[in-house]
Amino acid sequence: MPDPAADPDVAAVLRHYPTIYFACHRRHVRDPATRVVLSAHQAGILDHLDAVSPTTLTTLAEHLGVTAGTMSVAVDRLVRQGYVRRSRDPRDRRRLTLRLTEAGVRIKSLQSVLDPALVRAVLARLSPAERADGLRGLALLAAAAAEEIRSGSVRLPPPPPPDEPDAGSPAPPARRAHPAPRRP
Repeated sequence: MPDPAADPDVAAVLRHYPTIYFACHRRHVRDPATRVVLSAHQAGILDHLDAVSPTTLTTLAEHLGVTAGTMSVAVDRLVRQGYVRRSRDPRDRRRLTLRLTEAGVRIKSLQSVLDPALVRAVLARLSPAERADGLRGLALLAAAAAEEIRSGSVRLPPPPPPDEPDAGSPAPPARRAHPAPRRP
């Protein structure tokens, strides 16, 4: 991987973006219908699901860079809270699929990674000219990012093949490499 410091423009984005993100990102999302508070992590999981197109727990975990076990714990809570529906894949009953419920769709529609009040506070610290320059720069970066996505360079992991059981399905018990020591 090339050294980001070799390209000062890349280094500048890598240096400045985290400051903006940490100053403006949401730490939690409140469901206006139930007043339940979801963490930004939970809301982020909902953001990667859909009410119509199902995904598997394994695919979701791989995409978000966590283990299937970790994702299973998070999804279990979202299922209990009524934001996610877990169901068997009709083509392969061993696989579990995940979809948003109506409540999950509601949260997803409200959800933004950035908190508008925090963004407003940051923008208020800029002069009108600085604000215009900053917004113009963000628009240019967003347009270039959209082009990169359309080019196919940014890809999601492929779904698992139909014959592969999902991580949420029962698996055969693991065998120990060495038998457990016997107690006298």
